[in-house]
Amino acid sequence: MMYIYMTEDMFSYEILALVKAFYPVESHVLKMTEPEGEEDSIFLSFSEEEIGVTVRRDGICQEEIREQITRSDRRLCKDAVKQAVYHALSKINPVILPWGTLTGVRPTKLFMELMEQGHTKEEIFEVMQKRYLVSDKKAELGYEIVKKEYELLHKIDYKHSYSVYIGIPFCPTTCLYCSFTSYALKEYSAYVEHYLEALFKEIDYVSTCLPDKKLATIYIGGGTPTTLNARQLEALLKKVKESFDFTYVAEYTVEAGRPDSITKEKLALLKEYGVTRISINPQTMKDETLKVIGRNHTVEDVRRVFLQAREAGHNNINMDLIVGLPNETDEDVRRTLEEVMELGPDSITVHSLVLKRAAILNMQREHYGEFTFGDVDKMIELGYEFAEHAGMKPYYMYRQKNATGSKNSSRENVGYALEGKEGIYNILIMEEKHSILALGAGASSKFVFPDTGRIQRIENVKNVNEYVERIEEMIMRKKTFIEGDYNVSD
Repeated sequence: MMYIYMTEDMFSYEILALVKAFYPVESHVLKMTEPEGEEDSIFLSFSEEEIGVTVRRDGICQEEIREQITRSDRRLCKDAVKQAVYHALSKINPVILPWGTLTGVRPTKLFMELMEQGHTKEEIFEVMQKRYLVSDKKAELGYEIVKKEYELLHKIDYKHSYSVYIGIPFCPTTCLYCSFTSYALKEYSAYVEHYLEALFKEIDYVSTCLPDKKLATIYIGGGTPTTLNARQLEALLKKVKESFDFTYVAEYTVEAGRPDSITKEKLALLKEYGVTRISINPQTMKDETLKVIGRNHTVEDVRRVFLQAREAGHNNINMDLIVGLPNETDEDVRRTLEEVMELGPDSITVHSLVLKRAAILNMQREHYGEFTFGDVDKMIELGYEFAEHAGMKPYYMYRQKNATGSKNSSRENVGYALEGKEGIYNILIMEEKHSILALGAGASSKFVFPDTGRIQRIENVKNVNEYVERIEEMIMRKKTFIEGDYNVSD
């Protein structure tokens, strides 16, 4: 148990995240008091111009640091406080944090901010390394990603456009690691038609609610959209095509996702209705693991479906992989990458396995105690090496907490793509550069005010039945905000 004592509630969330990065397996208790006992603790004492950090083990002082802070500038003050905590902990704990004091989901937003201000690569590196203590390798990764993002974003006039996300929350089965809003088709097949009827009502509203903005990208995700049968899928694709103005749409993605949900007929429909990018997601190319995580398909199914997609004319195919899956070693990941690259996808996304609260593997942890998890950091590095060898460059990333098998905070999920095959929607949702209207059960719309940086989220209920019954309320939530706070002329 690690106690964190503070004389003042200043940046407690950020401090707690940083302490967890150094001590990921320990429990943490945050208290707004002075130290009370002989336990392991970190004590932060604040004055008007200074912060003191004292680290104790069994009540005995191991390290003490005092640094100046500037309270008048909240951002500089926060960075100074986090630096002080980092320096104190790093002197008694040999853990290396490649992202330094950065613990958030979107570290590339800082790179983007500096690039948009006109800073050179050298200046950006200096800020990231001196102010945030980021390693050379991660500074290079962040810069390369943002350089590509900057180029792509300015091609679509992101300040005067928006994107649409449409969620289909049904899957063939629920994967052991999944925490997304998804419902196994076997139990929920009777809900699909009613769900689509409600979804079409939401499409009717969203397709006309921002008349002064251009539609830039459409993303149909889930769940697994191709869980819909061919008739249902065509009805959805037809509704989208007839409802939205595609004049400025730069990308139209559908998560084909599970190979056990894909057929030649569905692949042909996706092509017929103008889908420009699909994702076929094996997660691993090891049959034993696929069985363990509850996916009802084989490695051979992945190969077959991928080739069928190429035969149907799909020329922009992404493949998602997860590293850190139960019982997988770095050699298993190497073999997965070899087999995936032999197929020749246009992009891959390498995710770290994260056990969120809603995942079966987390909720029923006692039943899976025999599982082991490999060295995720090494697996992530393998992804980078294979992507680079295939001519792919990193183009977006985000980080997640609670990754399995990770010794430090380098648990990033990275998308790699061949030139011209980058997923624009992925960049938009990570960099939070323009509004994304999200439709369907569990969908969260994000309204961005480009001039101020303000972000407002409007959420739909997660439960499918509630979504259907309360669809008018879901529409009214968006309508009230758009016609009130949100200025569509921005």
